[in-house]
Amino acid sequence: MEYLSLVHLKEGDTCKVARIQAGSSATRRLYEMGFNTGARLKVLKNDRGPMIVGLGGHKVALGRGLAAKMLVGRA
Repeated sequence: MEYLSLVHLKEGDTCKVARIQAGSSATRRLYEMGFNTGARLKVLKNDRGPMIVGLGGHKVALGRGLAAKMLVGRA
């Protein structure tokens, strides 16, 4: 399966978190926010500025730097 960075998805796309390529503190921060391996996401906004994704019924804003470190696969 091919993995993409989260920032490459368009609004309305759904995906699953495959892995996080970041340092230990950024990885821990994302895990604490609920971005665990296998978590299902829906891209709600991806234009300029932070991305907004749906995660477990909640809207979560992610800076583009953190979003770029998250590799996802199509759900």
